[in-house]
Amino acid sequence: MHIILIGYRGTGKSSVGKKLAAKLQLPFYDTDELIEAESGRSILEMVAEQGWPYFRQREREIIRKLACAHKSVIATGGGAVMDEENTDILKKHGILIWLHADLKTIVERIQSDLRSKTQRPSFSNNDIFEETEEVLEKRIPVYSRLADLSTDTTVKNVDEIVNVICQFLNKTGME
Repeated sequence: MHIILIGYRGTGKSSVGKKLAAKLQLPFYDTDELIEAESGRSILEMVAEQGWPYFRQREREIIRKLACAHKSVIATGGGAVMDEENTDILKKHGILIWLHADLKTIVERIQSDLRSKTQRPSFSNNDIFEETEEVLEKRIPVYSRLADLSTDTTVKNVDEIVNVICQFLNKTGME
């Protein structure tokens, strides 16, 4: 079974995923990075040139490929779980860990992340607080329903989050 990190942008999926994979001596995959590497373009460029449906199709393909790989830690894109095919595959092949943070923290992290500014498209023409709040309103029920474990990353550092996940995995016999 894979260890799959879900959650919105800026909640720490990539940072936590890399550290967790190193601790567990497992490969780490970031679906967004894999999509960009395969296409040779940023997500921003893909969406601008071919739209969100094109990107979501590439995302489904990557998730299908990763499901067949050996046990790993996978950081998904924030919207991957909004696709039923993705959620079916992810639940079948992994344990889902939802990383979340409060709205203010998410926005601060996104704004301070150069990669988000240069390579991640906006979902709307609203300001970042409104956009994030609107998207979270739709996604939180899905994240919550799918999660085997939920942990708030607002005030915890990466090591603390990794420890919470490892304790959970030990209790469930997954580590």
